Amino acid sequence: MARSSLVVYSCVVIFVLLLLAFAPRQPNQPHRRLKLRSTSDLSTPPDRGRRSIPFDPIIAGIERSRDDREWERSHYLPDGHSAPAMEPQPEWEGFMDPEDYINDEARFNVTHRIVELFPNIDFSPADGLITVDELTEWNLRQVEQEVMHHTQRDMELHDKNHDGFISFTEYEPPIWARRLHNDNSSDKMGWWQEEHFNASDVDYDGLLNLTEFNDFLHPADSSNPKVIHWLAKEEIRERDKDKDGKLSFQEYFNGLFQSIRRSDDVHSFTLESETSAEVAAKMLFSQLDSDNDGYLSKDELLPVIGDLHPSERYYAKQQAEYAITEADTDKDGYLSMKEMIENPYVFYTAVYTEDNHYDFHDEFR
Repeated sequence: MARSSLVVYSCVVIFVLLLLAFAPRQPNQPHRRLKLRSTSDLSTPPDRGRRSIPFDPIIAGIERSRDDREWERSHYLPDGHSAPAMEPQPEWEGFMDPEDYINDEARFNVTHRIVELFPNIDFSPADGLITVDELTEWNLRQVEQEVMHHTQRDMELHDKNHDGFISFTEYEPPIWARRLHNDNSSDKMGWWQEEHFNASDVDYDGLLNLTEFNDFLHPADSSNPKVIHWLAKEEIRERDKDKDGKLSFQEYFNGLFQSIRRSDDVHSFTLESETSAEVAAKMLFSQLDSDNDGYLSKDELLPVIGDLHPSERYYAKQQAEYAITEADTDKDGYLSMKEMIENPYVFYTAVYTEDNHYDFHDEFR
């Protein structure tokens, strides 16, 4: 079966390349310059809802390399230390500006890149058509590599004794995180506090390894039940005005309800008035209040924690849906290699928005 798929792909690739080689040129066709994300887009705060996930691993690597240099300058040079030695220079370093490399058609051809990447995306099944799920998985793999790269970098910064682990006393939250929390909270709890640290510590050894530290920094993407429960507890804490450890309907309605993104339940109502909004809120409240005591506990918030704290998979799927909507010229719900080649800038330009506006993806509240 695998050999058969390989033969089919080889034939498709050869056919596409022949078409490209002998197709008539259009000298007046405009060429859009590819842009790299700025280093500020790759750094703090964690604002993934405002930037696109890189489609091409080569471009992602260029962006990470450039971002690493800025990070080294900001974290090593101010303290009087010299920056770490540069790694061996990749091929694009022959250009003064890495954007010149990705816009040099002889060195980086987006059509050829799509032909190369297509079989890596079309895998379940390998049928020559890319589905939303397949593109979602591809996007997710790209962003997970980026997130883990940043986690490794942060671990290097905070691991004072260089033992490969982070203790609670070693970790100091960045200035922007402390400022963000201080602007939104009047107590001493926060996402960097010891309760969150302990929830991320799966093996209870008082230290965070790389995976645990990644959960600590990105709780919305964690599969650790303790971290998910901590998120739910934080939601209660932030909105529990009378400090009874649970949410009344009014406490839920005045903040939590508007934060829940559930298009199937909430947005099916026409929220044109305060009355209709309250009707929708009461319906969802009753669904969540499983013991019918008129309050929401942290356990009862678990079904909607993914709506309150969207994960990288949520954004990866949204970007996949957007790309297919834009590039699916025959409107069959799939992407063929031909459609991707004819619409390359859908994948190679950061133009994604949600509902025509940017949405702040903030999991540290």
